[in-house]
Amino acid sequence: MANSGLQLLGFVLAMLGWIALIAATIMPQWKMSSYAGDQIITAVAIYQGLWMSCATQSTGQIQCKVYDSILQLDASLQATRALMVVSIILGIFGIAVSTMGMKCTTCGGDDKVKKSRIAMTGGFVFLLGGLAALIACSWYGNQIIRDFYNPLLPINTKYEFGAGVFLGWAGSFLVLIGGGLLSCSCSRKNNYQKGYPKSGAKSKVPSSGRDYV
Repeated sequence: MANSGLQLLGFVLAMLGWIALIAATIMPQWKMSSYAGDQIITAVAIYQGLWMSCATQSTGQIQCKVYDSILQLDASLQATRALMVVSIILGIFGIAVSTMGMKCTTCGGDDKVKKSRIAMTGGFVFLLGGLAALIACSWYGNQIIRDFYNPLLPINTKYEFGAGVFLGWAGSFLVLIGGGLLSCSCSRKNNYQKGYPKSGAKSKVPSSGRDYV
């Protein structure tokens, strides 16, 4: 029962992390314009995501533009996009495999040991997806930090962390924790039997062939 609860907890955490990764991939707020050290107060905030860039005015009007060409993007952005897509695809496979291997489902057969191994495989898939997302968010965040502290870049071209990076980090950690719980839920088959005598078996007392009066 405890093993089944561990599987369910890991699956729910991995599922929530996978949803967070999808939301982070779609969000355009991966980095936002920084005004640190800028003496001029501007009424426009610029956000950049993995697929588009947006400009938000003080009146609340938002204008977004999808990136025209993939070849014009820098290497860190292209790698981040690829890793996030890979993590989402791995999450789909992880959900399918883990669903077949969980004890609360019947689609994987009746063999408990086999189902536990299938659930463990789904956990490994979740671990790979969470690791890919963690590398993507960390790579993108490292690039933001390097550009921010680069003295050769003008102040108005520097950016800070956006909500998409933090959501991606949170989602990747949830997927890693959920995948780890699923991977640790594999039950081992007992190959030994206890040496208790059966109820129908009777022990025979060896007779010495002598009769005592």
